[in-house]
Amino acid sequence: MSLIEQTVGRTALTLPGATRVFRDHNIDFCCGGRISLREAAERIGLAPEALVAELEALPAGASEERDWREASNDELIDHILTRYHDVHRQQLPELVRMARRVEQVHGERDTCPNGLADLLTTIHQEMESHMQKEEQILFPMLRRGMGAQAQGPIAVMRHEHDDHGENLEQVLALTDNITPPKGACTTWRALYTGLREFRDDLMQHIHLENNLLFERAG
Repeated sequence: MSLIEQTVGRTALTLPGATRVFRDHNIDFCCGGRISLREAAERIGLAPEALVAELEALPAGASEERDWREASNDELIDHILTRYHDVHRQQLPELVRMARRVEQVHGERDTCPNGLADLLTTIHQEMESHMQKEEQILFPMLRRGMGAQAQGPIAVMRHEHDDHGENLEQVLALTDNITPPKGACTTWRALYTGLREFRDDLMQHIHLENNLLFERAG
């Protein structure tokens, strides 16, 4: 199959550096991973050939981490728990705290992301509930090889991943695509640096679940 007809999710898994290209173009490789590169490019008004050329120009072997397709379910789940679940639990309370501070101090400025702290609080609560369901119900089923019986919980998790993606879109809309305005204070800049890290981590987290762990259970 030519690269242009390959799905976004498969490309993100198999081509080192592809996720960076997708992020640069705001192509959703985690929740929107099941569409072809051609369709993804057309949706954002980019010539599909231009996207493929950019992907083909990536240096071979420029992988930032191991190829998780070779990992067992146990290894993959352990990685998701330590690299993403634990990290999100550290990231979100601090992001809420910084967002509150920025809104308190700079709330009157046009560029202030008013409402961001409340949105991040909602994201924190929804993600905590979501991660607990995975940890207590879905992941133990997958560790026991019960993929066929897990299709119901998987469908729920995919739907909640879509909700997380919509929440991220709201974060981007409130923060001018996570771009600090001129003259932003240190806390404001630190908040946006943390938001970018959280967004990248969350997209990679959902990508590994949707496009690899859940697909295996099908």
